[in-house]
Amino acid sequence: MCGIVGYIGEKQAAPILLDGLSKLEYRGYDSAGLAVRNGEADVKVVKAKGRLKILAEKTDDGKSMIGTCGIGHTRWATHGEPSETNAHPHHSDDGNVVGVHNGIIENYQELRNKLLRKGYQFYSETDTEVAIKLVDYYYKKYLGTPVDAINHAMIRIRGSYALEVMFKEYPNEIYVARKDSPMIIGVENGESFVASDVPAILKYTRNVYYIGNMEIGRLQKGGVTFYNLDGDEIEKELTEIKWDAEAAEKAGFEHFMMKEIHEQPKVVADTINSVIKNGRIDLSEVGLTEEDIQKISQIYIIACGSAYHVGISAQYIIEDLARIPVRVEVASEFRYRKPILDKDGLVVVISQSGETADSLAAIREAKDAGVKTLGIVNVIGSSIAREADYVLYTLAGPEISVATTKAYSTQLIASYAIAIQFAKVRENISEEKYASLVEELLTIPEKIEKIIDDKERIQWFAAKQAAARDVFFIGRGIDYAISLEGSLKLKEVSYIHSEAYPAGELKHGTISLVEDDILVIGVLTQEELYEKTLSNMLECKSRGAYLMGLTTYGNYNVEDSVDFAVYIPKTDVHFANSLAVIPLQLLGYYVSVAKGLDVDKPRNLAKSVTVE
Repeated sequence: MCGIVGYIGEKQAAPILLDGLSKLEYRGYDSAGLAVRNGEADVKVVKAKGRLKILAEKTDDGKSMIGTCGIGHTRWATHGEPSETNAHPHHSDDGNVVGVHNGIIENYQELRNKLLRKGYQFYSETDTEVAIKLVDYYYKKYLGTPVDAINHAMIRIRGSYALEVMFKEYPNEIYVARKDSPMIIGVENGESFVASDVPAILKYTRNVYYIGNMEIGRLQKGGVTFYNLDGDEIEKELTEIKWDAEAAEKAGFEHFMMKEIHEQPKVVADTINSVIKNGRIDLSEVGLTEEDIQKISQIYIIACGSAYHVGISAQYIIEDLARIPVRVEVASEFRYRKPILDKDGLVVVISQSGETADSLAAIREAKDAGVKTLGIVNVIGSSIAREADYVLYTLAGPEISVATTKAYSTQLIASYAIAIQFAKVRENISEEKYASLVEELLTIPEKIEKIIDDKERIQWFAAKQAAARDVFFIGRGIDYAISLEGSLKLKEVSYIHSEAYPAGELKHGTISLVEDDILVIGVLTQEELYEKTLSNMLECKSRGAYLMGLTTYGNYNVEDSVDFAVYIPKTDVHFANSLAVIPLQLLGYYVSVAKGLDVDKPRNLAKSVTVE
């Protein structure tokens, strides 16, 4: 959601803060602001509603804000409408404390009423202003240090937050605190940086600290001191970020989404090579032993959005190959359902960022129940990575576009590796079958490359769908899982109403919505289900639908039935998702471009959902 940046060093802060915020635009926002202090002078605050370029224009690209210590923020409205007044940073009545905040303070109204009774005034509708003034209240009440004031505020605040504040009496310091919202701190050559996510500071440093839940950080020039909730100093180790800074740039592509689609052959190969050693799958770095795998009675896959669709696909594959019962849960439902978990089960949480609020809560629920947890995440050192018992890292690198492509594809690879290895260890597949699956897995990157090379046909077709109002995706088995992701890609970047259904469910109500010229996309990669799905498509055609068929090379008779056919290379049926999703990603992208929309930052969406 919101983006946070901070800088203290010898350089001018504002241009660095604006640059960092520009790297966080993918998170979604409606306003932005900066606060910069020049030595002991009063802090200067500039805010703007709308895109970051408006803030840049108001500050002459940061040149009009003089000072070497500052904080910045891009806001996603929760409490209070998008406006310059509600934009961050916020300040206490006398300007003693200035700060920004990412998250939601659940008891802000209660705290606001308390502060009103103490004589505080409020100028905005935000929960953040309440947090800043609460810190100011405790700072003055106990006449202590910033750490003391923040400690007392943290105890009173319920909800999630990444808090970044400056104090008038500590002009060369920035203080941060965290609970359930992501935040990293970087240091390099006498400079210190704060950000919500890695891309904001990647060009300045690769050396970062991950601040833990209910911890406080004190940033000075090139140094950071950490404290626990009792105010005691704690030690932390620096982590080196392996991502290349250039990986977070567009590299000549018009949009990050297209760049990331093109990166899929490489990142899929990287993820495959991280788990396949000498022709065999090796999960030793994950921490799962063969004894652990043999004991597992049930798998619970918990995720949101596209990661949930990976889980649906994984359910088919793991149950078929490893013969382990699998349940797939939407994370936001799981945490409130009081689930019944088998002590010998394994909870698998899939998240690109490793910070998804509902998924993180699910891991904690599982651990409280004494069930082992496995995190499939893309960000090293993220909250889910730290809290899970086992971690399987996907090597997608930084993903900037809100619509996930390459992270989704690497998550699929992780699920394939788990399915194959579990099946082998539990002796549900032969050595010959195991070897053939591993060999086929290694061919996926090249086959993805071949599909991307033929993208012009999809572009031509997509241009004709820009005026579409409704699109239905249908499939059976793994093809249904593919349909779910294809539908999501189309709707989130093109704003066209789109739904995915199991093909066999059409006649249970949905077919009543089919009328002249509605686009129905049928996914037909599973040979044993091909004829049944095609029959369902023809039922739609007889009611006026326009058909697109997505199938494998060799099934050319599909052209006798559909209006437009897309082909993917043949692969093992368990891996079809990795190939079939590529044309659907391209379809969503090209329809969005044809409509003139902001592909990378679709309206109302954020990259990482860190609040409920």
